[in-house]
Amino acid sequence: MSYYTNTRSPPPLQHPVPTHPAYIPEPPSTPVSPQGYQRYTSSPPVQQSFTQPIPGPGHASHISSSYASTGYQPMSSPPRQPTVRNQPHAQMNPTAPVDFSAWGLDNATAAFGMQLGQSAVAAGQDYVQKNLGGFMPASVLKHHFNVSNSYVIKKLRLLVFPWRHKPWARRVQRMENGQSEWQPPRDDINSPDLYIPLMALVTYILLAGLHSGLHARFHPEILGVTASKALAVVLLDFFFVKSGCYFLNIPGGMSSQVLDLMAYDGYKFVGVIVTLIAGLLNFGRTLYLVIFVYTFLATAFFLLRSLRSMVLPDASATAAPVNNPSQRSRRITFLFLVAMSQIVYMGVLVRV
Repeated sequence: MSYYTNTRSPPPLQHPVPTHPAYIPEPPSTPVSPQGYQRYTSSPPVQQSFTQPIPGPGHASHISSSYASTGYQPMSSPPRQPTVRNQPHAQMNPTAPVDFSAWGLDNATAAFGMQLGQSAVAAGQDYVQKNLGGFMPASVLKHHFNVSNSYVIKKLRLLVFPWRHKPWARRVQRMENGQSEWQPPRDDINSPDLYIPLMALVTYILLAGLHSGLHARFHPEILGVTASKALAVVLLDFFFVKSGCYFLNIPGGMSSQVLDLMAYDGYKFVGVIVTLIAGLLNFGRTLYLVIFVYTFLATAFFLLRSLRSMVLPDASATAAPVNNPSQRSRRITFLFLVAMSQIVYMGVLVRV
């Protein structure tokens, strides 16, 4: 007996055809600040529009027949309206005033603060000019730093080999107003400068630290102690020369002459550096002493010839020439004492 005689075969299964939605919703727009800046989390605005290909009539008939067979009706999507976005673009104007509202400051308050700061700076400059300008004019200080590369090379060679250099007299230049002044170091190798003494002082401090490090006894305090010792030696030499000039009635109270003496006192560091380099290279005790004596003699000879125009000026260069023989002999003795005292100062400096 058959159990399936009255049964009918089931209808064939029809799978729905996948379709793509005709309308893709736009993401919510990112709020834009009044200054035209977007948050860093916002996505960049879409610059290009992508169009989907329009399906052909064959594809549409196939979809409609599929929906008719399944009993479903496709939903019609509303027509898409083109959206136009007008984003403000901030144009930078270099001449426009700075807007301090972005930092939470009022423009009036910010302008008042800037004016107060400019007034404070102007007051500080005026104070320095009134209190220190008379003692150390800026023009005189600039004169001693007016150097060139060729001058530095020639001056270093003169400090190490001064034996055959001529002449030692400084050059004078005439100004437009009829006054005369010394030529700057750039144009006169005999003119003292402050660039070489300052750089030599820094180099001496660094070499002292290197020497201590090579002997396993370096400490940051050594740099400060070395700098203090070097400045003390320079000031001691300066006051010794100034005291001799005062007791011997040698004119030297002008600010330019004070800087000249400071420059001459600082030239001794060149010979000290040469001696320290010889000690670092381990040339031996004998050669080290020979180099030290040579640098001392070169520095002493250089000071003898350079300070002679200040201690013993010529009759044509000053209104009060030295005509008294006893006064002249005292000045010559003082000049030799200044030169010979360099061995004491250099001996203290080379002990690092």
